[in-house]
Amino acid sequence: MKAVKVTIILVAAALLLFGLSGISFAFHSGGVAECMGCHNIHDAKSTSALLVGTDISSTCLSCHNSTAPGSYHISTDASVMPAGTPPVNMTPGGDFAWLKKTYTYSPRTGTTVTEPGDEHGHNIVAIDFGYAADGINTTAPGGTMDATQLACNSCHDNHGKLRRLSDGTFNTTGAPIIASGSYKNSPLPAAGQAVGAYRLLRGTGSSAGSGGTVFNSIFNAVVPSTYNRTEATTATRVAYGAGISDWCGTCHPDMHSGTSSKMTHPVNEQLGTDVTNNYNAYKGSGNMTGTAATAYDSIVPFQTDNTTDFATLAALAVNDGTVTTGPATSDRVMCLSCHRAHATGFAHMTRWNNEGEFIAADGVWPGTDSPSSIASAAKYAMGRTVAEMTRAYNDKPETNYATYQRSLCNKCHAKD
Repeated sequence: MKAVKVTIILVAAALLLFGLSGISFAFHSGGVAECMGCHNIHDAKSTSALLVGTDISSTCLSCHNSTAPGSYHISTDASVMPAGTPPVNMTPGGDFAWLKKTYTYSPRTGTTVTEPGDEHGHNIVAIDFGYAADGINTTAPGGTMDATQLACNSCHDNHGKLRRLSDGTFNTTGAPIIASGSYKNSPLPAAGQAVGAYRLLRGTGSSAGSGGTVFNSIFNAVVPSTYNRTEATTATRVAYGAGISDWCGTCHPDMHSGTSSKMTHPVNEQLGTDVTNNYNAYKGSGNMTGTAATAYDSIVPFQTDNTTDFATLAALAVNDGTVTTGPATSDRVMCLSCHRAHATGFAHMTRWNNEGEFIAADGVWPGTDSPSSIASAAKYAMGRTVAEMTRAYNDKPETNYATYQRSLCNKCHAKD
């Protein structure tokens, strides 16, 4: 039986490789994968669901954790990530391995700060890979979901039943899923066909876990077929459409300005004239000479109004630098404008460092090993090496910004 199991896993791994080129014959193919890729009916680690891993997320990471980057890898194995070495993956959602990075530094004389890895992202529970429940928040920030229940399938449907039908509507039954619906080159389903939901994400009416937490929207987005890649030369542009912030609000309702009495940043609101003009003109601290044609910044993405049209989103989802346009006034701010979905190199899982005065200094990303004495200052390096700081920005060059660059909140607000 073990020999059979090994053969099945090797076949599944081979199928996964097709995902590197965006071909639809990947392991999941937009829907439920081969049953024996995740379950073992005679030699399982988990007795409750006959899983190949000790728990649900460990089962997912049996394929999605790796020592090297790959299209579907979202967790770097600890064996290749000693102190000072960053995670290897540069997916739009980030690498969960940032959760294993704790930093201690002195932002000012006489003060020492410890930034625990727990603050860097969603703390999935995956015992086999060293991921534990959040040690800081017992429930989802701004919500009531039990942190000990957070798993990959809290957000993703491991059985992948949600599908986009030929008329653009979504359902969990109906026409069979023929391919992924996540990629720029995903097919448009014909009558009698369907494609999977973006990233197998749960949709309206689907449960996120304990406490009766149920999703109330669909996450509409399209990604380039190659997306786990360095952004040293060109950006990886994910086209986000309708439903993003409402979807996040399933577990974080008090983070939403429309449903919370707390002072929260607006989400799912049109950018309007002032913010749009700022975004499109902003190139770096003190530099407002940009134009809308080249304004897009993957570190500060935005939602394309409330569109659900796959073709509209697919046209924007590129990684070759051919679509660099900034937002229109009708486009929207969303949760993922400031945060990544999995984890980041910074506290509060933000896309950039919001805890220091400068995110770059003396023309370089800061680091404890920086050749610049200014950039190596503790208050700028924040315990990170240059390699870690650079990777946190998916290798994007600091030269894209100002020599002394302040927070990228200014991309929209231009207060620097």
